[in-house]
Amino acid sequence: MDRQSRIRGVRSQNPTACGASRLIVAALALPGVLLSPSAQAENPPEKSTISFKLLNYQDEQPGLKRIRVRAPALAISAPIASKWSIDASAVHDEVSGASPRYYSDVSGASRMRDSRQAVDAKLTRYFDRAAVGVGISQSREHDYRSRAVSMDGRLASEDHNTTWNAGIGHSSDRIDPVNQIVTNERKHSTELLVGVTQAWSTRDLVQANLTLGQGRGYYNDPYKLYDERPRSRRQQIGLLRWNHRLTAVPATVRSSYRYYQDSFGIRAHTAEAVWVQALSPSLTVEPVLRYYTQRAARFYFDPVADAAVYPAPLGNPAYYSNDQRLSAFGAITWGVKLGWQINPQWSTDVKLERYEQRSAWRLGGQGSPGLAPFTATWLQFGLNSTF
Repeated sequence: MDRQSRIRGVRSQNPTACGASRLIVAALALPGVLLSPSAQAENPPEKSTISFKLLNYQDEQPGLKRIRVRAPALAISAPIASKWSIDASAVHDEVSGASPRYYSDVSGASRMRDSRQAVDAKLTRYFDRAAVGVGISQSREHDYRSRAVSMDGRLASEDHNTTWNAGIGHSSDRIDPVNQIVTNERKHSTELLVGVTQAWSTRDLVQANLTLGQGRGYYNDPYKLYDERPRSRRQQIGLLRWNHRLTAVPATVRSSYRYYQDSFGIRAHTAEAVWVQALSPSLTVEPVLRYYTQRAARFYFDPVADAAVYPAPLGNPAYYSNDQRLSAFGAITWGVKLGWQINPQWSTDVKLERYEQRSAWRLGGQGSPGLAPFTATWLQFGLNSTF
């Protein structure tokens, strides 16, 4: 990844970003422009909760340790009176390392260091069988600024076995790269989500969500020499979740499938399984396995053997990019999370995950040629207090 996109990838939920960047977002668990609502009671929290997360991330390719991210994050959730609640979070990223200039080559790598600050807040009003929330967020780097607003709502059936949810979010970004290839460029995105959560039985909970996105503006990577993308993008995302409580052992299986497609031509599938095992009344362990595969964007071009044109695209196409995140590849993530409920007020957790990306792991055929293997490791520590 290039310098700008690496930092934006930490907060972006763009499925075309490399899997490692998307998983950083999941690790930090920060509210974004529009998060998929999970099954929740239509009641405000009874107590306040404050959570601290510390993430250390490192990615690499053969012969090159690339990017390191250290990201402390703080989040708080608190009831207000009897019908309201507020959620707020803040994160500070410190990013450093080296970035390949083209594809996976290391010869063009350069050193860099950058930081990002992001904050967001959400206010929720609860009713007898419903809840409505309004949120705002802001993220700032020296060359990229983003602001977003969102609104979501949930409505439960009379027996509370079914919950319908919907949400809308809009973000506005300003891009001012330090190389001044563009100045004061803009990008605007809107997302709409609808979904339903159903308690099938006392041991089964299922959820289905559909997200539609529309964006316009500057999608190019200003730090790549050959990168020209359309100025509009449409996205469709389908998500299925199933949580099953086992009776033979004190464990729960959480599974999910996600399908993504966009007007760039990318088609992606993600399958995940998490085993939540209680080791004791206060200790839990959660092994996780995730598989991701995607088809390349229509305008992605592979490396060519002809040194006279490498790394430029062949011919004179209207759109082109050698961004590895737009290529065809597959990826596997495995990891484990340990949780400890210290006492009724305090809990802590540690999570370790490893991400491996290969072109040959693409489902249904070979991926894009000429790309070196990509790996990433992240370790996250969490501490939570309820009061």
